Amino acid sequence: MITFAVVFVEVEYILPRIASLANPLRVAVLISGTGAGLNSLLEHQKTSRTHSTKLILSNNNDAYGLIYGNKYNIKCKVIPLPHSSNKDLQRTMHEDLINQELINSNIELIVLNGYMRILTPSFVSKWKGRIINIHPSLLPKFPGAHAHRDVIKAKVSESGCTVHLVDDGVDTGYILAQEKVSVNSLDNIKSLQEKIKKVEHRLYPKVIDDISIGKYHIKS
Repeated sequence: MITFAVVFVEVEYILPRIASLANPLRVAVLISGTGAGLNSLLEHQKTSRTHSTKLILSNNNDAYGLIYGNKYNIKCKVIPLPHSSNKDLQRTMHEDLINQELINSNIELIVLNGYMRILTPSFVSKWKGRIINIHPSLLPKFPGAHAHRDVIKAKVSESGCTVHLVDDGVDTGYILAQEKVSVNSLDNIKSLQEKIKKVEHRLYPKVIDDISIGKYHIKS
């Protein structure tokens, strides 16, 4: 069962414009590895949609998900971490390069799909309300990088996935939609991951549909 959040979004977020079939929302997908849900999104976009992926961007030259750029004729860009002994400066420089590429490509919505770097508050503030992420648990339960492990360890009867706006925290942004899956005593990390992956591949494109047609609104 899919659960969608109320349509009102807190005022600190600036949402993308309402798009149309004639003028779809320009999307960038950020990946670090396989970009597991990227193929599902691009298949979804093969029919007329109010959003269109224009850029696949990665911090990793070896990210498998970059193959989808060739498959779907979409621009790919790899921006590795710049060389610097100062980690804070390195992070800032990296995000400045990413931000410039997004601007150059006229991007209107950033979709994180297995992007393994935590974005700084400075970067998020430039795009707040226009960055979304999908997390493999029913947030606010089981945030962080080991959600499936933590769910199995907790012996709960259900888990799922959450699509949320990205804010300054980790997995703390405004929840847009969730979908549940059952967890049983035979499940392990791998089987739970596969269950949730199927749901993620359905839910993420649906939420992007809803964002692009203006389902979510700024709270006055």
